Amino acid sequence: MALQMKPACERCEKGLAMDGEAFMCSYECTFCPVCARAMAARCPNCGGELVARPRRDAGPVLA
Repeated sequence: MALQMKPACERCEKGLAMDGEAFMCSYECTFCPVCARAMAARCPNCGGELVARPRRDAGPVLA
């Protein structure tokens, strides 16, 4: 199952490029780098750690 690549920060609503920097928790809550730093890398929804989201350069790969 692929990660849900959300298009915007859940805190400030800034757009997030699929190949750009973003941070997410294990529940896939997604934030821009500025908001992630402001929240000390903690998800405000679940309290979990925010980690760098993998970048997606192209569409899905068929297996």
